[in-house]
Amino acid sequence: MRLFVAVTPPAGAVDELGSAVTGVRAAHPGLRWTRPEQWHLTLAFLGEVDERTHADLTTRLARAAARHAPLRLALHGAGRFGDRVLWTRVTGDVAELKRLVASVQAAARRARLPVEERPYRPHLTLARGREGVALRPAVDALAGFSGSTWSATQLHLVRSDLGAGPDRTSHHEVMATWPLGRPATDTGVGKLC
Repeated sequence: MRLFVAVTPPAGAVDELGSAVTGVRAAHPGLRWTRPEQWHLTLAFLGEVDERTHADLTTRLARAAARHAPLRLALHGAGRFGDRVLWTRVTGDVAELKRLVASVQAAARRARLPVEERPYRPHLTLARGREGVALRPAVDALAGFSGSTWSATQLHLVRSDLGAGPDRTSHHEVMATWPLGRPATDTGVGKLC
């Protein structure tokens, strides 16, 4: 199964961002927009994970979550990775978020999973570019967006099935959830969803 680890914004933060994105989305139909119900902050992409590794990974992620307090975060403005990805920036407890990412990556490495070595850039992906479609106008249109502060209180292990969602998008399913800053349940793997 194809997995990633994420933190998700609450409904209020999603609604705020959704309102800001609505007009921009209409003005830029050439972009492949992500669906608000799947908006998340990816902490680590893990790729294909077999069942045995999955069991070890869940135990290690539960420990990682317990070692980190909830985070105060907000979504703000926009940016891009070339003309490939349009995103909104994450502000707030970013240093603490990066420490959580380091713990998640260490848990994955200890479970013998490869982890990207590039520096973590906190963001939430809004859209992906298509060849010949410039992202700069959409970045400029969202530059003034400033969302409310929210608390990230849980860590999620998410399964992603490419092409299984609406319009051949990815389908995401939360496989396990752990509270930040508290020991996991007696099973050691948090709440399985």
